[in-house]
Amino acid sequence: MMKTSLRGEDRAPAVPGRFRAAWRAAHTPVPGVSRRTQALALAVPFTVLPAGLWRLPAAFDSGIGIGERLYIVFLSLFSEAVAFTAIGLVARWGEVVPSWVPVLRGRRIPPAAVLVPAALGATALTFLWSVLALATEIMGTTIRGDALPADFPSRVGGWMAVSYYVCYTPLVLWGPLLGVLTVAYGRRRARSERHARTA
Repeated sequence: MMKTSLRGEDRAPAVPGRFRAAWRAAHTPVPGVSRRTQALALAVPFTVLPAGLWRLPAAFDSGIGIGERLYIVFLSLFSEAVAFTAIGLVARWGEVVPSWVPVLRGRRIPPAAVLVPAALGATALTFLWSVLALATEIMGTTIRGDALPADFPSRVGGWMAVSYYVCYTPLVLWGPLLGVLTVAYGRRRARSERHARTA
């Protein structure tokens, strides 16, 4: 009985230990990444999180259908997952395929395979959130050019408008931060390529 309980105690921390190891593997920066660059990468998911949390209560609104509910939840989760990929620009899994990926595990990722989608993403996100969303908000129109409805959060006023601006304003930083991280990633990979050739 004593041996069984001890073995059970030994096994208990396995899950937290695995989670901690996975967390470190996902977030630990590779050599050559400055603390500032690491901080910028860790900040990206937090520029998206407030908007996702702000949207989620709408999924429980009694006036919408199941399809809209699922879309709201999916959009929030998908946006956060896309934002998390910014951490790959400073972590090992952005340079080498992780061990849990079948067939490709352990293979070096060509810099262009990361730089091209990251640069396109940074450009699109900057245009969408830092330019287009800001311009339409100032002009009081939707992206399509229609007038904002009276029940739009920024038009309602009060706490609804305050919470909307507080939660959506950080999205303005998403594209520019991703752009800075993309440039830093490209420079770091170019340096490592040069070092590999000279070695």
